[in-house]
Amino acid sequence: MTTKQFWKTKSLSQLSPAEWESLCDGCGRCCLRKLEDPDNGEIAYTSVACRLLDCHSCRCRDYENRLERVPDCIGLKPGDRDQLKWMPSTCAYRLIDEGKPLPEWHPLVSGSDQSVHSAGISVRGRVVSEQFVHEDDVDTLIVDWVSVED
Repeated sequence: MTTKQFWKTKSLSQLSPAEWESLCDGCGRCCLRKLEDPDNGEIAYTSVACRLLDCHSCRCRDYENRLERVPDCIGLKPGDRDQLKWMPSTCAYRLIDEGKPLPEWHPLVSGSDQSVHSAGISVRGRVVSEQFVHEDDVDTLIVDWVSVED
């Protein structure tokens, strides 16, 4: 059981496993293929989703085994601050780490797991599974609706 508004009083390293998992808003943005510019380190998101992402629910189809099945999947854990750079600027883990509040559409704030979709934050209806994209075409599918910086 999570404590009401725990994210306002705890750091990421202080969260219980249940609190940690509840921070995920279910947007699916972290499951998009990302490209890093080797010259400046900038990260670009594509509209290509991991093969395990259910593109409608925006949840992983095999969350428990994702790290074994998808070698470049980010297994974010408390203390992995260097991994936060791969997360979108809207990600609750990033926001809390940066001392920022959760947005009104976040399910912990709104009370609804559908608010992330209603607010247009999720990837629902905007992505294609990597199963249907040739590797050579990924860099042509960069999107600007996901940012890693505000």
